[in-house]
Amino acid sequence: MATENNSNIVQPSIPRFSSHYNHWSMLMENFLRSKEYWQVIESGVTKPAEGTILIDAQRKELDELKLKDLKVKNYLFQAIDCSILESILQKDTSNQIWDSMKKKYQGSARAKRQ
Repeated sequence: MATENNSNIVQPSIPRFSSHYNHWSMLMENFLRSKEYWQVIESGVTKPAEGTILIDAQRKELDELKLKDLKVKNYLFQAIDCSILESILQKDTSNQIWDSMKKKYQGSARAKRQ
């Protein structure tokens, strides 16, 4: 389902996870790519080593990456049911949440098929 805003641009809805991981992950990947956030899932957010001094450009780039990560986490939180969400709340980044979901649900889908 999509919603329209005042400028008549159709916004895609966030794909809800319904235990069919492969289908959901394809939809969610496409959704995140359309928002230009997929690189956050692929690469994650690497924090600089303790004591590292960043120049302004590096600090700005890191802050932008952290903001993108927060936006992706928000999309993932909206897509995932609260019972599943509770098992991944200890994950700090969107990359960790994605990997946790993949590990937990992609493997169980394969087991069910066999």
